[in-house]
Amino acid sequence: MGDDTRGRDVVVPDRLYKSVTVFSTLFAVVTVVLGFVSLDVATNSGRAAASEVSVPLVVVGVALIAAGGVVYAFASRFRADGMAKDKDSDDETSDNG
Repeated sequence: MGDDTRGRDVVVPDRLYKSVTVFSTLFAVVTVVLGFVSLDVATNSGRAAASEVSVPLVVVGVALIAAGGVVYAFASRFRADGMAKDKDSDDETSDNG
């Protein structure tokens, strides 16, 4: 099981890891915030009646939130050379913390 988990991680040089982390986090935060702003506008801050809600804007908002989450989740697969392994790995003892 430990080999499968580590097989999903992508080990990259330190500089690339930092770039991926910075830009994916920035993209994720911006898209999630824009998604919530879109939902807020579409529902008139939650005060709009169901017939007044802009469905296309709601779809855009939900899509932006989902895109931010997906980018952040995939970016978490990257690891820099020498980063600590997961505590649940089979190759570490259980008394390490």
